[in-house]
Amino acid sequence: MECTGLIRDVIGEMQIVSGAMGKEKIHFHAPSPAQVKQEMDVFLDWFNGETKLDAVVRAAIAHFWFIIIHPFDDGNGRIARALSDLLLARSEDSSQRFYSLSSQILIERKIYYDILQKVQHSSGDITKWLDWFLNCLYRALKSTEGTMKNVTRKADFWDKHKETALNSRQSLMLNKLLDGFEGKLKTSKWAK
Repeated sequence: MECTGLIRDVIGEMQIVSGAMGKEKIHFHAPSPAQVKQEMDVFLDWFNGETKLDAVVRAAIAHFWFIIIHPFDDGNGRIARALSDLLLARSEDSSQRFYSLSSQILIERKIYYDILQKVQHSSGDITKWLDWFLNCLYRALKSTEGTMKNVTRKADFWDKHKETALNSRQSLMLNKLLDGFEGKLKTSKWAK
């Protein structure tokens, strides 16, 4: 029976596995249930404590550490992403964020799982994880920068043409074009 929000207590080894029956690939071995409470206590003391560690690096470490503890039967990745986002928000000292690290991780999830597996099975050196995490954050910021440029361009266009009389179909088509319409605008596409 699964109980939401309770630390896993399944006897035996918890593994993250993919692949067809007989050709399974083990990606991850979680600590035994007996170790989880102690590991989470240490993690939470560190997470809530004061540190001189760079806040972005701290977000990367928190994400990796939580994933390695793997305290729940399900939802560990979502919680790890939320913890990273929380630490990043705290580092910015702002209630507004325009980028999403979580979304970027989901876009790059295959590489994310590969790097987690490689680093988890390493000698304890998480440099490769930190490098990937920081570059993923950079890509999230660059993606947001592009989005913000498009939003600004579109707002400038509509501000410049606020007095231009357009019917709803014309406004709809201009919005499609401003949002990055793909392909050529043929009469059949215009009719649709």
